[in-house]
Amino acid sequence: MKFLSLTLASLGLASAASVANKVSKVSYDGWKVFRVNDGDTAEFQAVVDNLQLKTWKGRVGHSAVVDVVVPPTQIEAFTSSGLDTKLMHDDLGASIADETNFPVYASAKDARAPNATWFNAYHTIADHFQWLKDLSAAYPANSEIIVAGKSLEGRDIQGIHIWGSGGKGSQKGVVWHSTVHAREWITTMVNEYAAYKLLTATDTATAAYKDKYDFYIFPLVNPDGFAYTQSTDRLWRKNRQTTTSASCVGRDINRNWPIQWAATGGASTSPCAEDYKGASAGDGVETKVLKAHLDGVAAGKGVQLYMDIHSYHQLWMYPYGYTCTGTIPEAATYKTLVAGAVAAVKASHGLTYEPGPICSTIYKVTGDSVDYAYDVAKAKFSMTVEMRDTGNYGFVLPPAQIVPGVEEMWAGLSYLLANM
Repeated sequence: MKFLSLTLASLGLASAASVANKVSKVSYDGWKVFRVNDGDTAEFQAVVDNLQLKTWKGRVGHSAVVDVVVPPTQIEAFTSSGLDTKLMHDDLGASIADETNFPVYASAKDARAPNATWFNAYHTIADHFQWLKDLSAAYPANSEIIVAGKSLEGRDIQGIHIWGSGGKGSQKGVVWHSTVHAREWITTMVNEYAAYKLLTATDTATAAYKDKYDFYIFPLVNPDGFAYTQSTDRLWRKNRQTTTSASCVGRDINRNWPIQWAATGGASTSPCAEDYKGASAGDGVETKVLKAHLDGVAAGKGVQLYMDIHSYHQLWMYPYGYTCTGTIPEAATYKTLVAGAVAAVKASHGLTYEPGPICSTIYKVTGDSVDYAYDVAKAKFSMTVEMRDTGNYGFVLPPAQIVPGVEEMWAGLSYLLANM
């Protein structure tokens, strides 16, 4: 999700205008999140600008609903502004504390192979790396850890390669990315759950997926940003790359791919913006790594399916992001396939996801990986999702929703694998 407005660092929110120097951990204690039902009005924008507030959602489709993050010092002014609001988070800091009560991970070094209890809580970045290694070590005949490259700060962009009876590299590729935007923690768990199901499930349908495709699953493609959400600012979005033109830090990796990068209206040219596109197309350290890996799969057996997992708003989308008028030739096929995936999601836990092209379903997006995978890497299918929920919790989704969240996504992904 992107932001409508820019919050100044004077509010103490480092995620909008952080400098490269180390900063103290951002506290959201006492902060509230409100849903505003008339977010497309000049009155609303005036309030946001005057109080220098950050928003959690841009205009989605034809909806004017916007979620607004309000610090304690501005709560009285905001609630007395006359806007039509609903309280979402009463204390954002308390919600974050519930998320960050990390359990101790007993790794396979203690003779415990990864199991489903992993999905009962969120975890530290170190445990995420170790868990994936332990999962692969438990199934060496069908998987291996792969490293696409290094992040800006030298962390591995680590994934897992999973294959079937034909041996590794024998089939067309399925490439899945998640945690492109660092604060979207639930998405990390989705790709880990997908890898877990592919390796542990014993049913014939799942075995058939592995026999038909080679899977390249990357749960944490923005490890520096993710680490920063755990050390400093839970709501950080971008990578941690500096720019020579400003003191602000970070590029939006999903606005930096070399596809319609120079087009206007789908990303920001301001280094301080949450959706900053970067100084040039593909100049993001992580973008280069991810692009090179995707290009490599494409140059081999080809890409059957590319997926980019995000949160939040319950949307299942496909190209294009950079234009709301252009239509892909396979639009009818995509529409049918996505409708089936959405139905499978709803059958799992009852949630409704809205299907459609990126631009008209959420907003215009330029320099995004889905359009690149479709137009350049020639993926037969290229899609993205915005996961649960629709704003009750937003980016700070309670641990109790991890299991139903990953289960419903696996239901949708399984439908694609069985029917695409």
